[in-house]
Amino acid sequence: MNITRENLDALNAVVKVDIAKEDYSDKVEKILSDYRKTANIPGFRKGHVPMGMVKKQYGKAVLVDEVNKLLQDALNKYLTEEKLDVLGQPLPKQQDDIDWDGDAFSFEFELGLAPEFDVDLKSKKAIAYYNIVADDKMIDEQVERIQKQYGKLVSQDTVAKASEITGTYTNEAEEIDNKVTLTLDKFKGKSTEKQFIGAKVGDVITLNTKGLYEDDHELMHALKVDHDRAHGLDIEVQFTINEINTRELADLDQELFDKLFGPKVVTSVTEMRAKIKEDAEKQFKQQSDQKLLNDVTEYLVDNTKFDLPAEFLTKWMQASGETELDEAQAKEEYEKSEKSLRYQLIEGKLIQENDIQVTIEDIKGHAKEMIKAQMAQFGQLDPSDEELEGIAARVLGNQEEARRISEQLISQKLIALYKEKANLKTKELSYEKFVKEVYGDK
Repeated sequence: MNITRENLDALNAVVKVDIAKEDYSDKVEKILSDYRKTANIPGFRKGHVPMGMVKKQYGKAVLVDEVNKLLQDALNKYLTEEKLDVLGQPLPKQQDDIDWDGDAFSFEFELGLAPEFDVDLKSKKAIAYYNIVADDKMIDEQVERIQKQYGKLVSQDTVAKASEITGTYTNEAEEIDNKVTLTLDKFKGKSTEKQFIGAKVGDVITLNTKGLYEDDHELMHALKVDHDRAHGLDIEVQFTINEINTRELADLDQELFDKLFGPKVVTSVTEMRAKIKEDAEKQFKQQSDQKLLNDVTEYLVDNTKFDLPAEFLTKWMQASGETELDEAQAKEEYEKSEKSLRYQLIEGKLIQENDIQVTIEDIKGHAKEMIKAQMAQFGQLDPSDEELEGIAARVLGNQEEARRISEQLISQKLIALYKEKANLKTKELSYEKFVKEVYGDK
């Protein structure tokens, strides 16, 4: 067997594989001999079928199969040994004139080669890294939410501004009949609030759905209608009041602290506020890190210049997709995926150059930490290592889940790399200001 390569340019090559008779003949003869021993052909005893007849019936199919296996193995071995960094998979060149009655065969494959490029993490303009802090206003609001959540309901005769009202939305013609508990601050207009103030159990309030809530998604849940129907819905509904309650705030005492954080973990309001701040800022850090990852990714894709074998990749997408694509569809698909492909190449280079690795132990450790955090949410604060090992083994038995965790860890290591080597500017602000700056004032 002989394999040669012709580099057409820096991004495209053609590999030619020449297969001679001695490369496949012994294997083909052995398979045909095995066929002869088991072949059932009328007029001949099993194992006594003439070899000529076996070759006539099965020879070409066996030859084609073995040559193709030999071809794929040789090509894969060649790409590995030559350390060729290829994009997609080798594409066989169209050959309509293969003479399977001959002894020697030649095949050609097109290759798309990965480009050579450098990655520079030092942007001229510093990229913002957001240090999001939980300010006093946020902590006050969270403390009040906790007090309400763990407080007790006290029945009221009439609706007041802070009441929790349980009732039923109805519209017979529209088949709406849904029981909800609501607070007046959820409504969009002050006029709706005025309709409720002073109302009693049994009162029926007529409301127009258009502009009733700030967000049509809230209307969807309130009326229990589907997403498309809720948007722009303009009908009258009746709300029948079934219960009126006020929520008496829970005391900030040791009993509440133990419910929230475990026995004696927190012993004062000051410690509680510090714990709320700590937990909130852990969550904020995840958002900051994700924002940094997105921003550095965008910078790298926009500023790392290299060419791609676009024509080859378009042909490869056309040939390798689950559904058959014509040339125009394949070109459109390539254009959609080009940015993602560029980042994959950049990310791969960063991983290689900075020796970023994720081991099985890393994946298992991360899985155990995730499981431990989930168990803590349900009050299981101190699971045994044996218990965690067993659950982690079951989780990682799912290859898709193991792959997802591996990708998370790679992202974490890349974020650590960006923090170390990229040109960053730390910007400290509250979560409210972060949302406004990053996502707009919504």
